[in-house]
This record gives sequence, C-alpha cells and structure tokens, in this order.
Amino acid sequence: MKGVVLAGVMIGGMLAGPAMAADLSRADAPAVKAPAVVPTPVFSWTGFYIGANAGYGWGSGDGLPGSLGADPQGWVGGGQAGYNYQFDNNVVAGVEADLQGGDISAEAGGLSSTLNTLGTVRGRLGYAAGRVMPYVTGGLAWGNNSLDYLGLDQSKTHVGWTAGAGVEYALSEHWTAKTEYQYTDLGSKFYDALGADAGVTAHTAKVGVNFKF
Repeated sequence: MKGVVLAGVMIGGMLAGPAMAADLSRADAPAVKAPAVVPTPVFSWTGFYIGANAGYGWGSGDGLPGSLGADPQGWVGGGQAGYNYQFDNNVVAGVEADLQGGDISAEAGGLSSTLNTLGTVRGRLGYAAGRVMPYVTGGLAWGNNSLDYLGLDQSKTHVGWTAGAGVEYALSEHWTAKTEYQYTDLGSKFYDALGADAGVTAHTAKVGVNFKF
C-alpha cells in the first residue's frame, strides 16, 4: 500500500512540475509594448526649387491700331526657379523667376500679332496650411512680341509688370504641384511696320510642378 501511495505522489509531482514551470515562465516574460506611433513630419516650404509649367494665354486686340478685333490666344510653356522661406507664423515669402515660350497670337485685316516669349521676376507671399500654400505674386515682366502688317514684319521687346495668385500643394518631401493665374501688362511701343504704337497685355493660366532641394 505504501508503494502505491509513493508512486502516486511521484506521478503527481511529475505532472505538476511542467505546469508550475509554465506558470513561472509566463510570470517572468517581459510585457510586450505596442509599437510607438511615429508622428508625420511637418512639411517645410523653406528652400530652393526648380520646375516646369504649361498653360494657356489670351489677350485683347484693343491695343492694336484700329481695334481690328484680333484677340491673341494660345499656349505657353516653360520653366521656373526660386526660393521660399517659411517663418514661424507659417507666412511664406519668396522670389521666383520664370521664362515661357509660346504662341499667343491673332490675325485680322492683314495684321498678325504673336507674343512668343514671356518672362517674369516676381515676389511671392503665401501662407502654409500644412501641405497647401495659397499665395499672391507680382513683379517685373518682359516679353517679345512680333507684328506682321501686309508683309512688313517687326519684333519688339516690351517691359512691364505682372500680378496674380495661385495655390501650391506638396506632393512629397521634394515634389510640389501648383496652379497659377497672372495678368501681364507690357505697355506699348512704336512699330515702324505699322507707323503706330501697339500694346501688349496678356492673361495666363498655368499648371506646374517643382522639385524642392
């Protein structure tokens, strides 16, 4: 009888040992922490950038002799480069230069007019709402305009001003996209081919992309 009891005690101890070891291993195991949440870095507009643009331009024939009703219109495309600085209050100030080639042209009554080059040097002032920045812009503008009247062709470089507004959005840490409107007044010049002054004004609506360094 004592042998049976002793055998039972030994079997019970053997069965209880693994269970106690399992309990101890669970008690000694370190607590598993949830992975830390990494905050999304705040985008900064500060830095140099370079990019490309394309769009559409249109003007008015009011500056042409006799108001011939020739309203120039056509495509524009080119590039831009600039620098932005973002202040602590999220105001963004910058400067941008751009150069576009194009074919903003019209023809009427034997007179054709083509604005084939348009460039600007402008200040920009915006507000950074995270990755979205609305802004206003304005500054110096110049352009090359060509007139052909009854076979007499002449080109002039006009200098004036431009102003407009736009919205830019940060696609990633380095890439941004923008849409922009500008009104440009390049003033009037005397054309020998016409024997009169001709003025150049243009509206442009463009989309573009920038790479920020």
